[in-house]
Formats: sequence, C-alpha cells, structure tokens
Amino acid sequence: MANSSNHIPLLSQPHYDDDSSQSPHIQTPSLDSIIENSIGNISWAQSLQPILVSLAWFFDAQQTFISIFADDQPSSNCNNISSSSSDYSWPWNLPQHTSTISEWGLQCAGSILTSLPESAFFTGCLIGGFVLATIADSWLGRKKMLCFTCLAMAISTLLTAFANNLWTYSALRLICGFSRSTISTSALVLSTELVGKQWRGQVGVIGYFCYTLGFLSLPAIAYVNIGSTWRNLYLYTSIPTIAYSIIVYFFVFESPRWLFIKGEIEEGIDILKKMANKANYESTISISYLSFEEEKWNVNLYSSIKILIKKKWALQRLSTIMAIGFGVGLVYYGMPLALGNLAFNNLYLSVTLNALSEFPASLIAFFFIANLNRRTPILVFCIISGICSIMSVVKEVKRYTKTLQIGVELVSFFSACSAFNILLIYTIELFPTCVRNSAVSMVRQAIVVGGVFSPVLAAAGRGDGFVSYGVFGVVIMCFGLFVLYLPETKGRTICDTMDEEEYKLSNTCT
Repeated sequence: MANSSNHIPLLSQPHYDDDSSQSPHIQTPSLDSIIENSIGNISWAQSLQPILVSLAWFFDAQQTFISIFADDQPSSNCNNISSSSSDYSWPWNLPQHTSTISEWGLQCAGSILTSLPESAFFTGCLIGGFVLATIADSWLGRKKMLCFTCLAMAISTLLTAFANNLWTYSALRLICGFSRSTISTSALVLSTELVGKQWRGQVGVIGYFCYTLGFLSLPAIAYVNIGSTWRNLYLYTSIPTIAYSIIVYFFVFESPRWLFIKGEIEEGIDILKKMANKANYESTISISYLSFEEEKWNVNLYSSIKILIKKKWALQRLSTIMAIGFGVGLVYYGMPLALGNLAFNNLYLSVTLNALSEFPASLIAFFFIANLNRRTPILVFCIISGICSIMSVVKEVKRYTKTLQIGVELVSFFSACSAFNILLIYTIELFPTCVRNSAVSMVRQAIVVGGVFSPVLAAAGRGDGFVSYGVFGVVIMCFGLFVLYLPETKGRTICDTMDEEEYKLSNTCT
C-alpha cells in the first residue's frame, strides 16, 4: 500500500486539468490526465479490452429474460379440465416438458405462484446488489469481481437445469440473481475506466449492444428448442458463460484508476504501459515522479456507501437518480415479461421485435452520447414511454388492430431502453472514481427493485392489461420527473476523489 512519501516513475510531461493548479487538494497530475496521456487515443488492439469486458452483458441479458420462454404459459383452458380420480390434466398444445408451468402443473396456480421464480430472481438481484455493491470498489476490484460473479451465475444456471420442483427452481433462480447482480455494473465501470474520456460514452454503449444481442439470442435458442425441454435453455446458456469467465480472468486488465485509488501504483503503471498505444509508448515509460495518496476513508468494505450517505450532495444525487432508476426498471424488465398480455399472440416474434428495438436505442446512445445532454433525453424518453405504455392497453387501440398495439408497445419499450442507457452513463459521470462502482451498483439496485415488482404486475395483467402496462406508464412518467433535480454532466471532466468533486461543485456554485 502506497503512502504520500512514495514516489513512483510515471510520466515525463503530465497534463493537468484546467482547474487543478488552483485546487488546494490536487498537487499531482490527476488520474484523468495520466489516462489521457497514456491511452487517450484508442487503438484497435486497445479497443479489444473494453469489448471483451462488455461481452459480460450478453450473458447477463440471457439470464435476465430466459424465463420468458422457460416459464412460458402454454395455451390451455383452465375451465376445461379432465379428471381421473385425483389426477388432473390440461389440453397442452406442446409437450409438458417444454415449460416449467406445464411440467409442474401450474397453469391455473395464480399469478403469485407462477411469477415466483422470476420474482425470486429479481429478489436475488436486490440482495446481491446490497451485499456485493462495494466489493468492487473496496476489495476485489473491477476485474476479479466480474470474473467471480460471471462464474457464480454460470454455475447456478447449470444447476437450474436439474431442478425437480418449483421450490428448488425458484431457490436456484434466486442464487442466479444474487450472482449476476453486479455483472453489468462491474463491466460498465471497468470498460469505461480502461479508456480516456473521449471514448468513455461510446465504450459504455458497447455493453448495451452486447446486452441486446444476448436478449436477441433467446428467441433464437428457444425457437430451435421448440418441443424440447426447458432445461436445455439453461444448459445452452451456462456453458459459454463459464468459458467467458476464464477468458476474462487471464486476458483482461484491471482498472488503472482503481489500482491508483487503492495505492497499487506500480501495478497501475505497469498496466498503463501495456495499454499505451505506440504513439504514446515512449512518453509513458519515460521517468518522472508521481506522489499519490490513497484517501484515508476508503479502507473497509462499506466505507464508500457511508461516504455517499454522509455527503449531502452525494446523498441527494444518489437518492434522486435511484428514484428514476426504479421507474425505468419497472418498465424495462416488465414489458418483455408482460408481452403475453397483448392481443399480438406470437411470443417469439414479439420478443424478437422488443429485443431488436434495443438496437436503435443503443445506436442513439453510441453516436450521439458525446453531443447529448443527459437530463433532457432521460426526461423526454420517460414521458414518451409512459404515454405509449398506457396507449398500448387502451381499448380503442386494441380494437383497431393488433399491429398498432404491438407498435405502440415497441415505442414504449424503445424509449425505456434509451432512458436506461443514458441513465447509467449519467450515473458514472455524477460520481468520482473512489465511489463510482458503489453508486452505479445502488442505481442498478433501484432498477432491480422495479424488476422485483414487474413479474407480479405482468402475471396480474393477464386478465386486465391496464394492471401491467397502465401501471408501467404512470410510474415511469412520474419518476422520470426527478431528473430535473440533478446537475448536467455533459462535457464535464471526470473526478477521482470526493475532494475533487466537492472542489468543482464549490467553484460552480460560486
């Protein structure tokens, strides 16, 4: 662990932030200037690192939405039951083993029981997010946390394929949710910290593309698996995830920013040298001296959460953006699960269309994130999503045509996806490096809380679509308004410590 008296060779000509010379807190080159000097101009070889990290989103998406097909409710009539003694059977359209609902006779069990596995999954996400939220900041780091959670998710997914009843199945889904709770957070933070600020937004969006591809892979896998057991879905998605976890462990670098914050300066410098493109390689290995002092409060597991709560400005930002996250999460996770409630009755096609709608949302973020404000698009997309969600279950729309209904639903889901994408990048820019992973994790927690309620609303909406889509619309519009209480971060220099952030805040206020 480094202290203030240790001097390590780093850069011969460090670049300082414009206001760093005036700050009483910054007497050495900022991490941002070091990153920019070393790897600011991203090369093709260097871009492979964030791309490889972002692939974690692909496997995360598969486990998030796999229940759409594994827990599909086959077409049948609960009032048309043939009985023989105490045995009951329903006229299934497919073999019983194609769905957990049909295999375990849950067709008429009620919304609470049929939504239990997916609610357990999101509950696991919620618990795991609180338990694991700060480990990537305080102990394991971004890379090891990503490897551990991906591997744990893969193993629990593999075991799920052998579940023999609803309760075992739900317990394993809870463990899976617990394991994957910080995957996307760790991947997003690590990928953006491996590049300079010029590419931060674009690199962050790569994860969204991978997530969309993961979502899109599900209807393809399920279609190939028609008539086969639902267990195959878990087998087909678990084995590649195990292989990916091993690849990340051996080929991905740890975040230099996190290593500097934790005092592992020599390792951080070594990674910067390995990642530097040829144009900057000579200046990177040239000798100068950097004195870097680890923040004294960042010494135990939950200190980053404590500091977020203690600082009034940080608590205000965190609570506000978490409220927005709840509204967005309810719609983002709920809409795909509630697709069976719409008159458009081709589940494979409707899920595919929803997955495809994430591509334009990701493209908007990728190409325009450098020029987009953060607050205005989030507000606009939340309002559009809410209005269209309510319109999708208005009787006049349903009577007109099924195509119009699914079209309005797609606009709503697209808008929720766009708000989701910008929201996470916005969160990264609102908080400094020392607490960034924890802050993003807490926002993800709020999103997951919305996910906990979405399966119940989706199941309850089978009789009345307004119970699902109507509630989705009202919630996302109301909570989207909270963005008006947050500062704009477009074009702002990323901070590494709480002191830097407070200094910038005080200068802005004055």
